[in-house]
Amino acid sequence: MWIIPIIIVLLLLIIGYILLRRLGGGTFPWIHFYTTGKESGFTFKEINLLRKIAVENRLQNPTSLFWSVKQLDSSIKGLVLKFRALGIEDEERSQKLVAKLYEFRKRVELSQPKYKIGIKSSRNIVQHQKLRLILPGFDSFYASVVENLNKYLALSYPRGPQLPPGFSWKGKKLGVHFWRLNDAGYFFQTKVIDDYIERKYPIIHVSHSDNLVRTQKRRSVRIECNIPAELYPMRVINEADEHPEDSRGLRCKLVDLSEDGAAVLIGGRAKLGLVIKLQFELAGKLIIMNGIVKGINFDQKRNRSILHMQAQLTSTPMQNAIFSYVYNIFGDRFGTTKVKPVVP
Repeated sequence: MWIIPIIIVLLLLIIGYILLRRLGGGTFPWIHFYTTGKESGFTFKEINLLRKIAVENRLQNPTSLFWSVKQLDSSIKGLVLKFRALGIEDEERSQKLVAKLYEFRKRVELSQPKYKIGIKSSRNIVQHQKLRLILPGFDSFYASVVENLNKYLALSYPRGPQLPPGFSWKGKKLGVHFWRLNDAGYFFQTKVIDDYIERKYPIIHVSHSDNLVRTQKRRSVRIECNIPAELYPMRVINEADEHPEDSRGLRCKLVDLSEDGAAVLIGGRAKLGLVIKLQFELAGKLIIMNGIVKGINFDQKRNRSILHMQAQLTSTPMQNAIFSYVYNIFGDRFGTTKVKPVVP
């Protein structure tokens, strides 16, 4: 009698093996694929989807989908081209499938070690790093690192609110915020060692700090860009929609972009909390984003501002179009932009 249960178990194993072979195709060890996927933190449904993509693209090493953004980009491009050829690219089911792949792609990108290594000292800040300076009693000032020396940081002369006549930065205590490329936001406190306003190129020297605080990490991959756009102020975010505006909006320029936010260069000054609608084109497609201004960099000398907008969740087609541009899936950016993970 004990022979029957053994036979049943063997039959189930054989059937399972045949199913995996048929589902996966070829001679690749798909059990290893599923094991690797689970070890990488993917769910069974996610692994099953990636297996289908691997089979569709006839990948020699399907497990590369768990770690290679290059392989994911190639697979996404292949899938979109296939949908386009079949005339089903704009169907909801197709858009949702592509959206899932973009989420995988973002997840794999942001899980790479280079995005997780932080710094502890201001001595590791690179030249040209942009900084936001907090001086008690004033709005924010902005500067960049001119030179990072052993004894101090040399910064470009701070730009910001008008200061009293005869003001000197020497001896002032400052709070410093900055975003480090491929990393996160940082904050530290420092003191101005000297003020060189009389130089041909004015600078200040600030003391180093070995107590950097790593703040909010990036949630999305954002690229620097230079895209003409139109801005439409709104009263409340509940008015947000993706209907194209017929009237002309305020002319502006996108200076960086991600699927969940953007930075916009405008003339003049704006207020935090402003609700805006952006309208622009990416690779010939009209994109509409709605959101709230969460941060402002005001350049008093040039009388212009950079608005940092946190976007409301966009529709799947809009989000896919933005992902395609950000990841340069079809080469739409022609290599003219840089990728940097940040938080809006």
